[in-house]
Amino acid sequence: MPYEHILYEPKGAVALLTLNRPERLNAWTPRMEDEFIDAINAAAADASIGCVVITGAGRGFCAGADISGWDRGIKSDAKRPSKMLVEGGSPEVPIALTGGKPVIAAVNGVAMGGGFEIALACDIIIASENARFALPEPRVGLAAGAGGMQRLSRQIPLKKAMGMMLTGRHVPAQDGYELGFVTKVVPQAELMAEAKRWAAQILEC
Repeated sequence: MPYEHILYEPKGAVALLTLNRPERLNAWTPRMEDEFIDAINAAAADASIGCVVITGAGRGFCAGADISGWDRGIKSDAKRPSKMLVEGGSPEVPIALTGGKPVIAAVNGVAMGGGFEIALACDIIIASENARFALPEPRVGLAAGAGGMQRLSRQIPLKKAMGMMLTGRHVPAQDGYELGFVTKVVPQAELMAEAKRWAAQILEC
């Protein structure tokens, strides 16, 4: 199925899912959410797929919600608001991304808000050296309601997580590795090759 804001490419036993709004740093919209869910469901239903790699097109992984449509009820490209943004978190995104199939986030730049939440929902995060992570919702009077607060506080020490969640501060990739939510940091040029190496090792099992 062709998508507007998602690229879905099954390659052997690995499905590559690319968030594809590079002009907006892959900022999340309701339409992207629908396409993402459809692609994830396709990977979950495909018996030939054993692992999924999620990345972003261009300079970013996902800059979070596209707030450009907020003055129109967060409906800039859909007839309904994003479930991730205004309904307390979607039951489908990003919880249980592929029904148990391992998921790798290949984070190639900014992963903010909902983008960071998608990465946290993945089993492994491979980050390029220039990647940056944050839950900046407090800076606009919101909270990370799509699982970010719960996942971050379970994956790293609570006080470290609270430091990120209460300030919205940006965390570089190497700091994310030292905190424990990033699995490995690699040069930008090696990111996708490294993610594929991890996928191959997973498939060997």
